[in-house]
Amino acid sequence: MHDLSVPGADLDLLREAFPRGPRVAVVAGSGLGGLSSLVTDPVAVAYSDLPGWPRTSALAGHAGRLVLGSVGQTPVMVFDGRVHLYQGLPAPEVAYPARLAAAMGVEILVLTNAAGGISTDLETGDVVLIADHLNLTGTSPLVGWPGPEGGVPFVPMGDAWDPGLRRLARVQAERLGVALQEGVYAGLLGPAYETPAEVRMLRGLGADVVGMSTVTEAIAARALGIRLLGFSLVTNVAGGSDLSHEEVLEAGNAAEERLSALVVAILHRLSSV
Repeated sequence: MHDLSVPGADLDLLREAFPRGPRVAVVAGSGLGGLSSLVTDPVAVAYSDLPGWPRTSALAGHAGRLVLGSVGQTPVMVFDGRVHLYQGLPAPEVAYPARLAAAMGVEILVLTNAAGGISTDLETGDVVLIADHLNLTGTSPLVGWPGPEGGVPFVPMGDAWDPGLRRLARVQAERLGVALQEGVYAGLLGPAYETPAEVRMLRGLGADVVGMSTVTEAIAARALGIRLLGFSLVTNVAGGSDLSHEEVLEAGNAAEERLSALVVAILHRLSSV
């Protein structure tokens, strides 16, 4: 048995650093760390200073810090980097950002990631609004969890990716002139990239983009009552024979400005939602 609570020391540290408390949390995926630079009056806390943060080696493209502050009138916490199942961590630890956000009173979690394009309609640099997901990791942060207050961990996922927040994202994307597609994210274990046969399988299952993150955090967030909004930045065409992590980071950096502008515009509007 395990629970989804977090160490009190983490909460004490963050509440002392940011007494106002965040309303929204954002997880910045590979190559998307620039999101944290858009926070005003920032307070940065290294993941290594949080007693409950999973201990693992640093990953390229992930700064490894938590930035607290504001975007417009919306108090936020931005996770500048994440951990992954393929680093050898159990699912509850990979979901730690969602668990910590819930313990801090966050109402909305925005998940971003770098992803491979599965749909033939997608190209490198496209931004995809996550409408649904496929958890193909083979695990869940809810395995072994007795549920809230000893209840049951059977969490409805039919509207996991909040319809109202997705409408807001589409409106802001149109206002900014950011081309925004909508699709299904497939979360795999990794760390090997997909074979051509796996890409064909995923396309047949209805996936539009594929990656190695996001679904674990999303499941934990819904179990803890947090509303979800998510974006995938297409950094490569899945199934390529010469794909490297460095190329993923480079593509993410090249298109990051558009996704960051969209997320910031949404955060500005959330102060009244």
